[in-house]
Amino acid sequence: MKNCVFKGVGTAIITPFDCGCVDYVAFGILIERQIRAGADAIIVLGTTGEPCTVSEFEREQIITYAIKKVNGKAKVIVGCGANNTALAQKHYVMAQKLGADGALIVTPYYNKCTQEGLIEHYSAISAVGDLPIIVYNVSARTGVNILPETMQKLCEIKNVCGVKEASGNIGQILEYFRLVGDKIAIYCGEDALNGIFMLLGGAGVISVASNIVPALVKKVCDLSKKSVEEMNKLQMNMQPLIRALFLEVNPIPAKAGLAYLGMCKNELRLPLTNMTDKNFDTLKAEIDKLMELENDCC
Repeated sequence: MKNCVFKGVGTAIITPFDCGCVDYVAFGILIERQIRAGADAIIVLGTTGEPCTVSEFEREQIITYAIKKVNGKAKVIVGCGANNTALAQKHYVMAQKLGADGALIVTPYYNKCTQEGLIEHYSAISAVGDLPIIVYNVSARTGVNILPETMQKLCEIKNVCGVKEASGNIGQILEYFRLVGDKIAIYCGEDALNGIFMLLGGAGVISVASNIVPALVKKVCDLSKKSVEEMNKLQMNMQPLIRALFLEVNPIPAKAGLAYLGMCKNELRLPLTNMTDKNFDTLKAEIDKLMELENDCC
């Protein structure tokens, strides 16, 4: 297997805002909390980080701050995806120059390339640098699905060392493990399936839920190697919160949840809007149920 960037829990961290600007005080608090909880990687400017709404200047500042704040205590992986290959290349080069440990690159969205286009896209990005690449497959958001046979070909690209699989298609997930599980790291990108991925031999998870309960997500991964029964019990306890975190488009609920916990302001950039009161009440109730257990795990 190619060297994977990390094993365990990678948190797709939010980008906190305050009065239209990046809130670096809150960002630092969030990063410190992840490190205390044992997160193995911080994914900056993934989908959860609202990357499409930040300027190029903000992108550079966010990455620089995160790397400095983490200070080698976890891996820093930067979301570099775009539906413009040239822009993805630019972001990839920037991430490498600033000292990131890896790049998370989502499939092109909206213009919906073919399977051959996917191969050309990732090959072109890999050609401009040496940073390890984690391919990100989330067809529900992008409209493009990486078929297992295509993933086999992507594995041959020099810097591709992992895939974040978030299709939710169990049959496809099993094919990924069968065809490329011994070649690259496979990460769960669907929190509801974290336990299943770990039991299949996944390298880890790239999680939204770990924004709210990082220690519990970490424990699920650890228990997969010790006690399947305990892992399943904990995963089932978390399922209502996971459902609540996706009652509206990510990262709307995740940011609302962190604001409820007093860790940032509940400020999004358009076109994202605040969570409805009804859904927010549901989310708060599920957070309250798990906070004592989360604190006990820290």
